[in-house]
Amino acid sequence: MGPVRVVLQRVSRASVHIDGEVSGAIDRGLLLLVGFTREEEESDLEWMADKLVGLRIFADQDGKMNRSLADVGGGVLVVSQFTLYGDTRKGRRPSFVKAAPPDTAVPLYERFVSFLEDRVPGPVETGEFGAMMNVELVNDGPVTLILERGGAP
Repeated sequence: MGPVRVVLQRVSRASVHIDGEVSGAIDRGLLLLVGFTREEEESDLEWMADKLVGLRIFADQDGKMNRSLADVGGGVLVVSQFTLYGDTRKGRRPSFVKAAPPDTAVPLYERFVSFLEDRVPGPVETGEFGAMMNVELVNDGPVTLILERGGAP
């Protein structure tokens, strides 16, 4: 089983711009930077989608992180990010050999977005796979988490 890696940021708003045009934008919700490996399994993608929607990281009436994306009706902005698998242990230039190549990653990305669309109560927006993108966000909290599924237990 190969890992799927997500850097999650709780946002009050986020957007992706390609060539000066807005590709995707959300208000309250989660910005997801997502990377895939060559060995991804569909069960990893489903697990991650369920985890993201149910993760209790939004404030309740007492200011405690007790509410989930499903509870607050938030949206998600999903941005493909192969650089999450950059290996910088040797040399000065990252190696990306662990990242899935586009012919593998594109279907995984599309499937992951589909799982999110089935689960997220608010809008599911995306960037454009492989495009040079500018991501703008207001990190709420700030809250930033790294989630990973797969690999050795």
